[in-house]
Amino acid sequence: MSRAVSVRLDEEALRALARLEATGLSRSQAIRKALVDAAERLRRREALAAEARALEADEADRREMLEVAALMESLRAPR
Repeated sequence: MSRAVSVRLDEEALRALARLEATGLSRSQAIRKALVDAAERLRRREALAAEARALEADEADRREMLEVAALMESLRAPR
């Protein structure tokens, strides 16, 4: 089901909308695509942040990371 939404766009948003419309999208298609794309980017950022938190909480992973860092440091050429 579609719903009509009314918004006021500032100059930056109007320029962005014009760029999207220049790709051949209708105004409605451009706005819908922008909303869906923005929501997907937010979902991916949230998923990545959750994954990073899980890795930080994983003590075994943290130990392994420190071991690898120590190994890499030991292999570094003297200064």
